[in-house]
Amino acid sequence: MIPFTYFISDLHLSADRDDINQCLFLFLSEQAPQADALYVLGDLFEVWIGDDDQNSFTMSIAKAFNTLRQSGVPIYFIHGNRDFLIRQRFAKQAGITLLPEQVVIDLYGAPTLIMHGDELCIKDIDYQVFRKKARSWWWPKIMLSLPISTRRKLAQKGRATSKQKQSMLSDEIMDVTPQEVTNQMQKFAVKRLIHGHTHRPAIHELILNDQPAQRIVLGDWYEQGSILKVSEDSIDLTSINF
Repeated sequence: MIPFTYFISDLHLSADRDDINQCLFLFLSEQAPQADALYVLGDLFEVWIGDDDQNSFTMSIAKAFNTLRQSGVPIYFIHGNRDFLIRQRFAKQAGITLLPEQVVIDLYGAPTLIMHGDELCIKDIDYQVFRKKARSWWWPKIMLSLPISTRRKLAQKGRATSKQKQSMLSDEIMDVTPQEVTNQMQKFAVKRLIHGHTHRPAIHELILNDQPAQRIVLGDWYEQGSILKVSEDSIDLTSINF
């Protein structure tokens, strides 16, 4: 079998969407065990209010990931805009390794930059202000000090506000800014970028410093069931049915 690595993003798991949860369980038990590694590029959950919010739903997800890890497949996770409060407690339960917001990996000899992708949408100024605060050292500390019931109410209010704002934003604002893509790829000196967040799965061929480059965008799991499979010789961006 040719060695390969899986990438997934934007599953937005919740107790309300058991179809997506079951699809993930099947993927982790039937497809993922054949991979060299699995990378989850953020927004694994629809909302995450803290590792201390232990319940049967979140524990079932942790158990499924940990079973894969115990089979010998390393699992790496980059925080998204919905689950940036995931900490080491859940990571240990799930058997996943937390990565920085942007990291370059050696993907079968090709240096590849991976990230969630929300940092590329710089035209959404209000969100970028929130993102800076949410990734600070002090704001998560304050949030996690609040009672779970308070955090849950704040999360529900935040999601409602976000949905209302998104409905009024243009596609251009919601998508990545091309110049920021170039900036990030030049900063990390790579010719390949893999990210999620925008829910617009595609493989974009670029020209960067007069050389061919590539931006691969993962889709979500609300409708698309997007999975990226990368080997030394091939890139396969597919969707699975729920």
